[in-house]
Amino acid sequence: MATFSFAHDVSGSGASFSARLLPSEARALHEALSYCARTEADDAYLNLLLGVGRDVVDALLTRLCGPHAGPFDIRLRPDELHMLLCALTNAATHFVQAGGEFCQESFHIRLGHFRQDFDALALAINNAAYVAYETPTTHVTHAVAE
Repeated sequence: MATFSFAHDVSGSGASFSARLLPSEARALHEALSYCARTEADDAYLNLLLGVGRDVVDALLTRLCGPHAGPFDIRLRPDELHMLLCALTNAATHFVQAGGEFCQESFHIRLGHFRQDFDALALAINNAAYVAYETPTTHVTHAVAE
């Protein structure tokens, strides 16, 4: 079970969120994002799929990768959260077979995670962001992914 903690900060140049990620969560987010943003993907495709261009994608990929030995904090802008939600939810669409059945085995082999892990991360991000935006002042929320 993973817990996301977002502290919504509206001071300065705009809204942002501080998230505490476990290394496994960072790996899953990195894998989802890198799968969507393959090297041949151009800015037009990335803008359509993720809402941002290559430079934003690559910058977040760099921040997510690394030798994370334990939980670590990362600041995310709303467009970066949107990009992660898009990447997490888009990945599964590439593993739907002709008959409309989702192929869990292919998903797991290619991405190294189960679909329910991606879905739980997307739900946790969505819930934490929703609660943070519904609160008019700086607030810490905890959204749990199972």
